[in-house]
Amino acid sequence: MPTPERGVSAAVLRCGGRCILFDCGEGTQTALRREKYSPLKIDLIALSHYHGDHIFGLPGLLQTMSCLRRTEPLYLTGPEGLEAALTPVLQLAAVEDYEIRLLPLPRGGIWMKSLCPSWPQRARLTAVPAQHRVPSQGYLFSLERPPRFDPETAKALGIPVCCWKRIAAQPEEPVEWDGRVLYHEGKPVLGSMLTGKARKGLKLFFSGDTQPCPALEQAAAGVDLLIFDATYGEDSQEDQALLYGHSTFRQAAELASRAKAKRLWLTHFSQMMRCPEDRLPNAQEIFPPALCGYDGLSLTLRFEDDSDNL
Repeated sequence: MPTPERGVSAAVLRCGGRCILFDCGEGTQTALRREKYSPLKIDLIALSHYHGDHIFGLPGLLQTMSCLRRTEPLYLTGPEGLEAALTPVLQLAAVEDYEIRLLPLPRGGIWMKSLCPSWPQRARLTAVPAQHRVPSQGYLFSLERPPRFDPETAKALGIPVCCWKRIAAQPEEPVEWDGRVLYHEGKPVLGSMLTGKARKGLKLFFSGDTQPCPALEQAAAGVDLLIFDATYGEDSQEDQALLYGHSTFRQAAELASRAKAKRLWLTHFSQMMRCPEDRLPNAQEIFPPALCGYDGLSLTLRFEDDSDNL
């Protein structure tokens, strides 16, 4: 439940000016306004599961979008039981001004551009099964980058400059110019012939409520930011965490360490924990970059080189 100092589960990912909202606990729209995030920029609300502290903010937020004259469709996704869980919520919100579409994520995830053309070309969201008392899932967001384009090779092959941008975005496609496929030494010119090595993109993982489990650890491998359930602060509370399908500070840190994540934000603290920072050493002994999440905590993730940052 919320406390005077802390709201309940919600996190916003913004990329290319568009947003994904992970969970929508009570008070989410107040937090959005405080941090100056427009609800109209949210294309997808990704729910980890359907417990009240993760969805009770939905009816008000959906009505606010209506009051702001939203016209674009809004997508809602979640684990098994999506339609049964959200039908009463949507009836309560009674939105008529824009379309709300329920979207179970396919196994391989979705390209965000398929929901809204303003998303970057290679932004993908994938659901990963979590381990909680009810069906639950975490989410891996990845922003891939195509290999760097080699203009000198393109010039040597006589590729017109006007084709370069399209080739860089589609390196596995044959290069076409003026309605015909270009050839070099009797073979079609592929975009991959004009690019260098693959470049590292960006990854973020949001766990939702969960025990540590292999599926989440695998999905979180090498992520730039891991936001993970840390309901219990003390190592002695592992049995309680197991009983209720949550994690301790140390368990979250151990998973982050094994996954070789770059950063860890602990979240979803029990309301009995007045000052989570007092237990932070239990995580930092294992994973020194660990931080306790707090309302308004934010970070800009950047590519390893400074080019093409979003």
